Amino acid sequence: MIEVYTDGASRGNPGISGAGVYIKANGKQYKYAYPLGVMSNHEAEFHAVLKALEICTVKFPSEILSFHSDSQTVVDAIEKNHCKNRQFKPLLENIIKMTNTFPYFFIKWIPSKQNYHADQLAKKAISDQINKDRT
Repeated sequence: MIEVYTDGASRGNPGISGAGVYIKANGKQYKYAYPLGVMSNHEAEFHAVLKALEICTVKFPSEILSFHSDSQTVVDAIEKNHCKNRQFKPLLENIIKMTNTFPYFFIKWIPSKQNYHADQLAKKAISDQINKDRT
């Protein structure tokens, strides 16, 4: 089973955003930080899950996935396969489509303190984006 931790962060809401993906698989750790441009924090959280699924599609296409997120909004939307926010619906639809390609996909809400690695990666993505814009 592949353990995946995701986090989205924004500096401002909306603001410069980043996604962090931390994966534990087969005794190895994989770390990814993705600048996302300007968006809301919730939107960044959805994008973080999408980025993680893109990675898993390439690296672990036939594995069982156990996702963890500190976003109750994202976890609830994925578990219920429904969200009211029109902005998030296309993101949720893409997530559901991608999860259906794996034998099993689980997602669980975790407290922020248990999502430290993904949080740090999301913040790094924001810092990288700010530093790139300065040059």
